[in-house]
Amino acid sequence: MSDSPRDLEQTVALVTGASSGIGAAAARSLAARGAAVALVARRAERLEELGGEIAEAGGTALPIEADVSDQEQASAAVGRAVEELGRLDVLVNNAGVMLLGPVADAPVEEWERMIHVNLLGLLYTAHAALPHLLKAAESEPRRVADLVNISSVAGRQARKGSGVYNATKHGVGAFSEALRQEVTGRHLRVSLVEPGAVDTELQSHNRPEIEQQIRDRFTEMDILQAEDIADAISYVVTRPRHVAVNEILVRPTQQEQ
Repeated sequence: MSDSPRDLEQTVALVTGASSGIGAAAARSLAARGAAVALVARRAERLEELGGEIAEAGGTALPIEADVSDQEQASAAVGRAVEELGRLDVLVNNAGVMLLGPVADAPVEEWERMIHVNLLGLLYTAHAALPHLLKAAESEPRRVADLVNISSVAGRQARKGSGVYNATKHGVGAFSEALRQEVTGRHLRVSLVEPGAVDTELQSHNRPEIEQQIRDRFTEMDILQAEDIADAISYVVTRPRHVAVNEILVRPTQQEQ
């Protein structure tokens, strides 16, 4: 961990969806910069493994098993992080699911799952974290706090076969901008990170025929790695106090849409 700047020393970050992919990579990156990191996800075994990895590298991690689509669990996760780690300076709202396919004849339970995780989970966690983030923004060592919402290129551009996923990610963008306007005068920065195609487990949650279509679309492309998005997140939250990166879109070089 000594290879990274220690510019987040004495701060606490909470990352949702931390058991794999972008969430796990973001947790590693923030811990390497000195933040104590609360790891929130449903898969406890993976969180324990990641927490052990961070601890072995000299960092501090607190695994918290929780389903953020449940308001009580989301609130309890934030409360436990603050109670055990002492404060909250950075929230990375990363938990999400991507279940694609045509609107006609779609399994409605897939829509409900995306709305519950991608939108409600993000809202519940942000709501619980806000008082703590605003408090941290008033205190040393940084006198600024960060709420980073992970959206997608799908939050900018609608494509056939992605209708409800598009709707959830457009919602994340709208919420982020409205909240930014409410709290930016209090030095709480609200940022939106929008990844393009990334090599994570996200596509594996789809029905087999849909998963194959996703893989076929990007088969000839050198797609992003989770660490590429973690790098963008770390960049956002380590800017000087007077600099807010409100939105960052990261695509593979070869991705057109």
